[in-house]
Amino acid sequence: MRNRFDDMLENLNIELIRMGALCEDAISTATNALLKDEGLIDKVSAIEDDINAMERKIEAMCMKLLLRQQPVAKDLRQISSALKMISDMERIGDQALDISEIAKFINKNHGNNPKLEEMARATIKMVTESIDSFVKKDLDLARKVMKHDDVVDELFNTVKAEVIKRIGHENEDGEYLADVLMVAKYFERIGDHSVNIAEWVEYSITGVHSKYTHEDINSLI
Repeated sequence: MRNRFDDMLENLNIELIRMGALCEDAISTATNALLKDEGLIDKVSAIEDDINAMERKIEAMCMKLLLRQQPVAKDLRQISSALKMISDMERIGDQALDISEIAKFINKNHGNNPKLEEMARATIKMVTESIDSFVKKDLDLARKVMKHDDVVDELFNTVKAEVIKRIGHENEDGEYLADVLMVAKYFERIGDHSVNIAEWVEYSITGVHSKYTHEDINSLI
């Protein structure tokens, strides 16, 4: 019975990796749609649909593990953390789609924006490492993701400061600059969701969550 349970947990990890890869692809494709080729917008929408389907699939797997097996405390933390993580991953897909939607309107004559590209790379790294930390049960990596959010926040503050400075002098670019700020905010939110995932990884390993008590967690699951 335990071997069967361990096999199901391993399958859960595999599906989480696949969902994480879809999130990475969504962010990367949305960034390319924004800065280079708006023909990719439909591809982002298709990826987001796949992410939603993965969320439902993994949720069903978790419920099956909870209902058909009798997980011990550590297993229960792993399953309940996965349930919370996929919610953040689904929101990452939503925000990647939001970024691609802006690609329909943003003026590409301004060329690439290095800070937005840097934010994209940083958030993809956070998503990848947060999922890896769960699968590998790597607490140090999860905490590294949490710290890396400072990098994304600093990039957002840099973009915001630049937009504020430029918008006072370049009225004709006001719409473009507003779009840039909105995209930067979406990247910043993706970073926040990656931190949420890492915090649930920490809980799955240690039994302690930085934001919730055990009673709070029980009410969330």
